[in-house]
Amino acid sequence: MTTDIEARTIKRISWRLIPFLIVCYFVAYLDRVNVGFASLTMNRDLGISATAYGLGAGLFFITYFIFEVPSNLALEKFGARRWIARIMLSWGVISGGMAFIGGETSFYIMRLLLGAAEAGFFPGIIFYLTLWFPAAYRARIVSLFMVAIPLSSVIGSPISGLLLEMDGVLGFRGWQWLYVIEALPAIVLSVMTYLYLTDRPADAKWLAADERAWLEQTLAAEAAHSPRQGHVPLTQEILNPRVLAIAVVYFGAVALLYAFGFFLPQIFKGFGLTNAQTGFLMIVPYAVGTVGMLWWGKRSDAKRERRYHLAAALACASLCTIGAALVGDPIVKVLLFSGAALGIFGALPITWTLPTETLSGAAAAGAIAVVNSIGNLSGFVAPYAVGAIKDWTGSFTGGLLLIACAGIVGMITVLRLSHTSAPVVSGRVGAAAE
Repeated sequence: MTTDIEARTIKRISWRLIPFLIVCYFVAYLDRVNVGFASLTMNRDLGISATAYGLGAGLFFITYFIFEVPSNLALEKFGARRWIARIMLSWGVISGGMAFIGGETSFYIMRLLLGAAEAGFFPGIIFYLTLWFPAAYRARIVSLFMVAIPLSSVIGSPISGLLLEMDGVLGFRGWQWLYVIEALPAIVLSVMTYLYLTDRPADAKWLAADERAWLEQTLAAEAAHSPRQGHVPLTQEILNPRVLAIAVVYFGAVALLYAFGFFLPQIFKGFGLTNAQTGFLMIVPYAVGTVGMLWWGKRSDAKRERRYHLAAALACASLCTIGAALVGDPIVKVLLFSGAALGIFGALPITWTLPTETLSGAAAAGAIAVVNSIGNLSGFVAPYAVGAIKDWTGSFTGGLLLIACAGIVGMITVLRLSHTSAPVVSGRVGAAAE
């Protein structure tokens, strides 16, 4: 039963951290995938083929993969406030620089630089949240944080579509304005992050003394009951089979996510819509995904069950993607893509409850980064495969079917994950959590 101090502490932390972090991730994800909207006119202006576009979009994840683990370990060493501010400043400057690419080569280079700059941001935030929230709250809290992904498209898609209409203003193309304007918030937020965030509960002067004591004691009790606590070498912790299995699951979910992010604007525009109309239609699947993410994460916490919730979400995402790839009617296609969004965004936050159930401290930071970096390699594979198959066949169908298979592999993998014991919650051992 929730005590008064527990309810009061969680509420205060949630209101202090989550809205700000949502805004930060909103901007991060928008800057990562706005290339999908830019491609509606940029590819034609610069002579970039579907294969080259898919390769360039995916190259982001190569350097993201390389620098992910070192960046997350640096965050644990230097503190979230400084390191996250550094990441945001770097990616803001480079994202704005995308406006000045002149062809395929410079497109590739800037995407590689952007991946290196942003590496560590998302897993760093996930790890940061584990420093503030007991395990019983993490699925819903990660859901709230990650709602920035679909929200960035619900709000950002129509804005991006309208920015493309600025073609010719002050001699810039519409896609150049899109990159410059959408990069500015990251630079501003980098300063705000440094001034606003608190590294650890012990430093939180904005918590009452009894709230700070309850939180530190609860998190310490959970760490003490964690099956793995740092007596094993770090490399063995983050490369254990369970961590790698979770990475496979995340690979499938992210493959579906970025097939959406990078190609759905082109698919919808293929219905005969304008850039602005495409932006407004994109609201539909992402609005469904927003609701699905919040509801599914809350339900998983309420049931204290992870595996079957995650498997069901991946099944929904994969089957609806297969259906959307095979049907021709635009209305049915939009409905099926909306069903896929429900599954994709429902799966993402639950995935992130799995690594921290068995790891803590530096091992947890490293494991989260391993899962995120390996999983995000699908961000390279998926766009390149979809683009190449599009050039080869003239259709997105084959690429979407391939990506759906990655989701099915993730579903099968999560069903084979072993059960884990629940962590201590509010000073007591909870029911079994998976």
